[in-house]
Amino acid sequence: MPRETVTSALSLSQYGRLSSFYFFYFALLGAWMPYWPLYLQDIGYGAASIGVLAAIMQSTKIVAPNIWGWLADKTQARLRIIRIGAGVAALLFAGIFWRQDFYWLAFIVAGYSFFWNAVHAQFEVVTLAHLGKHYQYYSRIRVWGSIGFIGAVVGLGFAFDIFSLQWLPPILLALLAGIWFSSLSVSEPQVTRGVAAEKVGSLADILRQPVVIAFFATCFLLQAAHGAYYTFFSVWLESNGYSRAHTGLLWSLGVVAEVVLFLYMHQVMQRFSLRAILLASLALTVLRWLLIAWCVQVLPVLLFAQCLHAASFASYHACAVEIVRRLFGGGHQGQGMALYSGLAYGLGGAAGALVSGALWSLSPSGTFVLAAVFALLAWAIAWFWIRLEGDVGSA
Repeated sequence: MPRETVTSALSLSQYGRLSSFYFFYFALLGAWMPYWPLYLQDIGYGAASIGVLAAIMQSTKIVAPNIWGWLADKTQARLRIIRIGAGVAALLFAGIFWRQDFYWLAFIVAGYSFFWNAVHAQFEVVTLAHLGKHYQYYSRIRVWGSIGFIGAVVGLGFAFDIFSLQWLPPILLALLAGIWFSSLSVSEPQVTRGVAAEKVGSLADILRQPVVIAFFATCFLLQAAHGAYYTFFSVWLESNGYSRAHTGLLWSLGVVAEVVLFLYMHQVMQRFSLRAILLASLALTVLRWLLIAWCVQVLPVLLFAQCLHAASFASYHACAVEIVRRLFGGGHQGQGMALYSGLAYGLGGAAGALVSGALWSLSPSGTFVLAAVFALLAWAIAWFWIRLEGDVGSA
């Protein structure tokens, strides 16, 4: 029997177009996360103002995907919504070149992020529709997002040692334009009219299913568990004697591990069931946070813990995207993906940041132990309540 490859599911041209969207989308994230606060500081804003602007962006991540997901499922004009969202986000962000007072920046951040956060969840649906039954190759496309993120983080880190941070807004605008142009190159997936119009009950009926409730609870807890990592990992390293150069390399190691697993994730998904992958990902996440809490000064152990980012993000996310596709059948996939994004990365991430911020001054190591407890609760919920119809695998 001939072995399947990614070209069995997509032409090389389709693969490149889908991958380019992920590359630009996550390159923008890689440029924004580390360097936007530094840019705001460079133009004179203090910590309080920077925090408010960050909170505005986080709040749109909770709301925007659900609004756009409902609209996409209602109209079935998913690619048009993605293109409009990407284009309007770029146009709104261009307003940063006009003024930079606080209220204007707040408007720019709220407007641009509202439209920018609309496109990713819907593009996930488009990608899975293109792949069809070859969903296991999703990770081969998504890996280009990780490559874009690493390229932006590392490349701009070197660049801003030489050039002014004033170059950041033009770079962000160029990446937004790249997202829009790549969305224009993607074609509508070929889905039969009957499947496209299919409704598996109402959205409320789907959300009342115990497996759906358990899945979203699991996603929420896992992202809450990441709150300490995304907020305080660099602080934890510095307080334990690591240089900023070492800190940057340790962050990069996690994303490199993610890239490696994404490249082989299709093989993992062919061999193991989604339930087995999800449970393994959650269990290894528990181990990761405990190692960071208790063995931060043991470099080989810390290196291993960072490699576990492949489990706490890559395998979990690839598995979660396919679970959403299965649970939210027919005309509800857009809203399902939006709920996954909003409840997990929006609400879960925000809750984790708030809890870790409140606990950090009392016990830094205890904060990571609490993160492990969140991940353990997620594992328990998945073990008892997440069982999927047609979920086959050798394990």
